[in-house]
Amino acid sequence: MSLADKFNLLNEFNILRIICALFFIPHIIAKFTVPQALQFYIEVGFKPPKFWMYLAGAIETVLTVGLFFDILTPFVGFIAFIHLMVAAAATYKWKGCWIWVIGGVEFCVFWAICCLVVAMHAYHTVGL
Repeated sequence: MSLADKFNLLNEFNILRIICALFFIPHIIAKFTVPQALQFYIEVGFKPPKFWMYLAGAIETVLTVGLFFDILTPFVGFIAFIHLMVAAAATYKWKGCWIWVIGGVEFCVFWAICCLVVAMHAYHTVGL
């Protein structure tokens, strides 16, 4: 598949794959610029919290690049699904609610499922 094919926005799969990637960017930036980000890792109980926050940022960076550029998409999409489900579980432990506008896990779960769909589609289309 050519680079032009990977970024053809008339292909609905490309739109889903690219948006799944781009949604990670604000999360990556926040981990390094928003002091409250570390507080989340402290309150949820990740020990040591800075290590886990930076590891999450590194994982999200790799996931962003992989999904955006369509690199090992079946694998990267599945890892994104797992990563986001861990984030959802941690957020549920912290806030204990579903609705995302009040700090719940709804958005994380939706995004995780979208990443799983991307992984499944890529696997069935090209495999590894």
